[in-house]
Amino acid sequence: MLILTRRLSVDSATELIDFTLYLTAEERARSHYRWETPAGEPVYLRLPRGIVLGDRDLLTSEDGSARVLIAAKPEPLLIVTAKTPLDLLRACYHLGNRHVPLEIAPGELRLNPDPVLQSMLEHLGLEVRAAVLPFQPETGAYGHSH
Repeated sequence: MLILTRRLSVDSATELIDFTLYLTAEERARSHYRWETPAGEPVYLRLPRGIVLGDRDLLTSEDGSARVLIAAKPEPLLIVTAKTPLDLLRACYHLGNRHVPLEIAPGELRLNPDPVLQSMLEHLGLEVRAAVLPFQPETGAYGHSH
């Protein structure tokens, strides 16, 4: 049984990886959870509360016997684009008022599928399309997940 308890520094060598865990944005926000290795062995995550893992984070066990790379798993998303930057800012305002996890990228927004939000955005004149991509929402101005 492997228990991951520490996040390694960004500059740690990634060539010494035992395996990669592909996790959704929601799964990367959990500090205590159970997954399985690609070989079917249990992996337990035991990190301090409040840690949100990012794509390419490196974790290790307490004794350093294993290194696991975290990768953002592609998941269903809505991609929002607008004719003007102001329209995209307006979308950010309305989605922020609803505390929606949101990834902000040049010229587009990404969020979890939601038919009510999709309808609202389309009503505001924005283009909304479905995609399956890795999701890396903003972690918040105070370093937490919302």
